[in-house]
Amino acid sequence: GLEQPLFYWNPSIAPSGMAFYIGQGFPEWKDSLFVGALKAQMLVRLIFEDRRVKQKEWLLQNTVGRIRDVRQGPDGAIYLQPDSTRGKLLGVKR
Repeated sequence: GLEQPLFYWNPSIAPSGMAFYIGQGFPEWKDSLFVGALKAQMLVRLIFEDRRVKQKEWLLQNTVGRIRDVRQGPDGAIYLQPDSTRGKLLGVKR
């Protein structure tokens, strides 16, 4: 049979790109899942424990617009690709 999702939004935030953070730049964010949101125009941080979402954090709400993609760079920063930057990346660094 099919397994039920671990987490979902209702109503949908229109999730887009996502990345697990395993870098060293933000130790407090290690092993968090970052999800870009098109409709909700924010970056969501999900913290899992025992295969369940333990905590949700909304970041950059209504500041950079619709986020299409999220990636961790080799420098430990988190990079976002919002619609509003026309192909340029935004970096979240310390």
